[in-house]
Amino acid sequence: MALDGRFWIRGGALWRRTDVPSSASDLREGLATPIYLRRSSSAKSVTSSACCLQPLRYAVLGAGFAGLSVVWHLLESNPKELSLVIDLFDEVGIGGGASGVAGGLIHPYSPKGKLLWRGPEFWKECLKLLSVAEKENSDEDQIVWRRGIIRPATTPKNAEILKENASNLPDGFCNEFLGQDATQKLVPGLRAPYDASVYMPHAVNIHPSRYLQALFLACKNLSEETSMQIRFFKKRIKSLLELQDDYDCVIICLGAKATMLPELEGLLPLRLCRGVIAHMQLPDSAREAYEERSPSILSDAWLAAQGPRTLVMGSTWDWGSENSSPDVSPQEECRALEELIPKVVSVYPAIEKWSMAEMKGGLRAMPPLTSAGSLPLLGCVDDFVKEKGQAKYWIIGGLGARGLLYHGLLGKLTAQAVVLQDEGFLPSELISWKKLHLKPR
Repeated sequence: MALDGRFWIRGGALWRRTDVPSSASDLREGLATPIYLRRSSSAKSVTSSACCLQPLRYAVLGAGFAGLSVVWHLLESNPKELSLVIDLFDEVGIGGGASGVAGGLIHPYSPKGKLLWRGPEFWKECLKLLSVAEKENSDEDQIVWRRGIIRPATTPKNAEILKENASNLPDGFCNEFLGQDATQKLVPGLRAPYDASVYMPHAVNIHPSRYLQALFLACKNLSEETSMQIRFFKKRIKSLLELQDDYDCVIICLGAKATMLPELEGLLPLRLCRGVIAHMQLPDSAREAYEERSPSILSDAWLAAQGPRTLVMGSTWDWGSENSSPDVSPQEECRALEELIPKVVSVYPAIEKWSMAEMKGGLRAMPPLTSAGSLPLLGCVDDFVKEKGQAKYWIIGGLGARGLLYHGLLGKLTAQAVVLQDEGFLPSELISWKKLHLKPR
């Protein structure tokens, strides 16, 4: 809808005439910038005064990977002269849910060593957010360890597959196929029982809770430099109806807890799975510390290296559990150690010299399997919250065990779609779940 020679309305947003995007790709590449309209504004009211716009108000539910990524990208894309208010809700605090107890290993590959669907894009956007957080981290405690990840082959066939896929990666992604001797040089004591492993030199591992705290600080600092505002509420939202009159958009980034909202209960094709990780410490009396240059280890269980005497070991898979507590009972601790230690010992026997310092648990929301793999869920869910056609309620869900890899790009795409009130700007693979699995109430 044209207003005059300077402005244009498209997708519920006000655009400068020269900025109107001709395609979704223009928006994704940052070639067009919207001037935000409050949802209640009409085209008629805008014609009278394009300057007298009320602030947009967004609610983001969940302060984990997805939630903070959405907040960052909404703030980053908002014109500095325009008002925007974002309220962030999480009942357990910043990074207090499953995101905060993640293992922290990040790479864009499948267990067979192939690039995941849109892996390069996910990787690129993830690294951007890690860089944002690192710039805000003033503590001496490290957020990111850039030492790579190594995956020993588990069967002869697996060794052949890893070797073939390592040699067929595109430019910019270079994994190394190693034999036993080279594997031992990287990680002394690491077994490669089939004389084969793949080393991913550019993979990283992070401290999730430190990362999330730093990213939230980056969001606050960005908002304070402009006319934007971000407010955090340590509060549980029991129903979306609590927010319906106060916000222009509500973005649901609750992970497994999204399935517990009454408006979405029984409608999301997610499988719940509890995972427990163990923080391992090497006793002072032990001499064989984990070498500073050695990468983390991926196998049937994994070891994330966070220092010469600090490892994180994971993870268990308790399918069907609805326990989202980070606390681990003594009985659950015993079961987790009985499951994890033998898996780790098979590739890194020295773990038996380490002691368990602490265990934490979290509840994953696992997505359905598609032809492109297990992909997260994005999209507008107005039809299922009795708000048909308003483009008010949105979801990011089903990040599963790849939340760190996925969160940067998913937050960016969702922020763009929310601004334009147009689901068409999201990849079809990430919104097709609605047609296959959901029926509106």
